[in-house]
Amino acid sequence: MPETFGKRQREGVKARKAAAREERRIARNTRKEARASGELADTWLSDPPNHDEPPAIEERVG
Repeated sequence: MPETFGKRQREGVKARKAAAREERRIARNTRKEARASGELADTWLSDPPNHDEPPAIEERVG
């Protein structure tokens, strides 16, 4: 077998993984900045709004 067998494939995998890692880093920093500025108020840590509950209907007395 030649010494370079599979080297190109391994380099391709490493490049794809590095690109994916960079995209995740950029997305993480964008979310972090949005939370710091108050644009992104709801996070996965906060309680989500309850959409299953129907809106409250005020009873009118009269």
